[in-house]
Order: sequence, then C-alpha cells, then structure tokens
Amino acid sequence: AFKPGILTLGARVDSYYEYLLKQWLQSNKTEPRFLDWYKSSVEGIERQLMRHSSSGLLYVGELLDRGAHQAKMDHLVCFLPGLLALGASNGIEKVLHMSEAEALMETCYSLYSRMPTGLSPELVFFDNTPGEAFSVKPNDRHNLLRPEVVESLFILYRLTKNITYQHWGWKIFQAFEQYCRVEGGGYSSINDVTSTDNPSPRDKMESFFLAETLKYFFLLFDDDSDLLPLDRFVFNTEAHPLPVWSEHEVPNLS
Repeated sequence: AFKPGILTLGARVDSYYEYLLKQWLQSNKTEPRFLDWYKSSVEGIERQLMRHSSSGLLYVGELLDRGAHQAKMDHLVCFLPGLLALGASNGIEKVLHMSEAEALMETCYSLYSRMPTGLSPELVFFDNTPGEAFSVKPNDRHNLLRPEVVESLFILYRLTKNITYQHWGWKIFQAFEQYCRVEGGGYSSINDVTSTDNPSPRDKMESFFLAETLKYFFLLFDDDSDLLPLDRFVFNTEAHPLPVWSEHEVPNLS
C-alpha cells in the first residue's frame, strides 16, 4: 500500500526518474510505456515540485506528507537539467523542456558560483534568508565531489554547443583543484564550502568522483562529438555508456 511521505527528486528516488527516459532511449524507442511514464512524471514534477525563487531562480523543491511545499533542493537533483535536455533533443516537449533545462542548469551552477570556495554544498534552502538567493545550514555545507552538475553541463554542452557550459565546468574543476586536491595524489571531500581558510578536508574520496565526475569533466572538455555520441549511447546513473539497441537487438518484452 502507498504510504504518505516526502515527494522528492533527491536521494533514493532520483535514479528511477532518470531511467524512465533512458530505458526508452536504449530500447531504440521501442518501449512506449517508459516514455509515457517519463512524460507523466515530468508533468508531476512541473506541477508539484518546480518553483521560482524570489530571486528568479528555477528550482525543484520537495512536497511534505501533508502537501506543504518545502523550498529545499539537493545537489543530487541537478541530474534533471541534463535529463530534460536529453528528452527535448528527442522531441519531448522540445521548447518547454529545453527552457527548463537551461534555467535549472543556471540554478545548479549558482550552487557553486555563490559559495566562497566555488564548490556546492550538499543542499540548499531557497528564500530562507532576506537578500540571499538561498541559504545553507551548517550541517549541509559539505561537498562530496558529486557528479550531477558536471553530468548536466556535459549533456547541455553536447546538445547546444554553448561554450558557457564548458566555462562553468572549468571553474568548478579549478575549485576542486584548489580546495580538494590532496598533496601526493587524489582528492578529498570537504566539510565546509563556505570557508576558504579552512574547508576542512574529510580524508575521503568517494568512488563516484573517479567513475563519474572526472569522466564527465573529460567529456565536457573534449570537443569530439563522435566520442560516445548521445544518439548511440545512453549513460546509466553510474556514468557507464550503454549502446542503444540496434533494430535486430530489440527484444520482445511484451
């Protein structure tokens, strides 16, 4: 039975929404049920979770179990700009979804650019602090070297060729180099993205930094669009490129 709870695009549910579109694409667009589910889920996101902050930033919040909207957005949600752009490039609400993708991408980049270190916190709250686009609580100031923003920058750059996305990615990469790189090799998560004097390294590097974040940086800065083209490969949530099925490979799943 369905149990009331928080409706979110953050931890523990984000991959589901991502795979609805990507399973349709990998099936060579032969499984329309996944497309239908993706469309209906995005309509729900637009209606229930998507809002503009008082400063004009488009964000995706959460819906609490009694229907109240919470203006909280996780870094994890920043997979969505890339997903919407990928769907738009395949004819799904082409104008609307691409516009939303570009606006959300700007919001996601602002999580980095508005921090003193140039690195994003784990999550933010919008319209909590007068005069500020968003606020960060002390327990949320850490950065875990996550890939979602870089992934979306890569997809949007590949689809639009707008070099702004490369510039944003380069600034993020430089911030990782300055505040997360460890002498002797490797990178570390940090505890406080608001402090340039003492970001407080955690002495821990998540495996997804190598498997995803750096891979998407490489693809973002590589101008060879023949390398893993998005019309022939689908990246799963762990950044593994999976080939789109050819016509003779499409299984009968009915």
